[in-house]
Amino acid sequence: MRGIFYSLNSGAWNCLDRLFSDLRSKECGVRWALMSIVTKTGDKGQTRLMFNRETTKHDPRVDAYGAIDEFNAALGVVRAHRGTPVELKKRALEVQKDLIGVMGEVSTPSDSVEKYRSAGYASLSEADVSEVEQRIGVLEAELGPFNDWCLPGGSEAGSLADWARTVCRRAERSVCQLHAVEPLSNESIIVYLNRLSDWLWLEARALDRAG
Repeated sequence: MRGIFYSLNSGAWNCLDRLFSDLRSKECGVRWALMSIVTKTGDKGQTRLMFNRETTKHDPRVDAYGAIDEFNAALGVVRAHRGTPVELKKRALEVQKDLIGVMGEVSTPSDSVEKYRSAGYASLSEADVSEVEQRIGVLEAELGPFNDWCLPGGSEAGSLADWARTVCRRAERSVCQLHAVEPLSNESIIVYLNRLSDWLWLEARALDRAG
């Protein structure tokens, strides 16, 4: 899956929704409009979910996709670090792209899931989970068994990967809290986040060993 969502505040969701509506309604040509990111719609603690659904900023759904956004930013730091190997930079970038789509799914209210799917927006799949699991298998074979708790700090790049792992865990917890209140239609999202934290733990260990 490769996502298509690139912002999270209410003004950005509105812009995206209108842009995609314009693209679907035009038989030819694309109309581009410059819009300010400052909408002031959130000044009183309100925001909007996908498809312009208004809600509060303390809504569990908002907390969940906001936590995923934080994780995406943490991965960006890992990817931007000069000590991160090129191959890991590439993998991190692909995960970041997936997470944009995951944010779109999580930000969609339960009664709008069919609308989301019929609009052709990307959805996470079991194949995305399997891809991460394959990388986990490779790292486990390379690194061998671990008998003791590994403290973050063995290397700068490894510490950043450990930090991103903990942010991923927090995002997973937030999504699980949402799922307990309003079940997700795509449970692969929870599995995916769980596997990503495992993957980052192993990547951190590999980075620490490389120094």
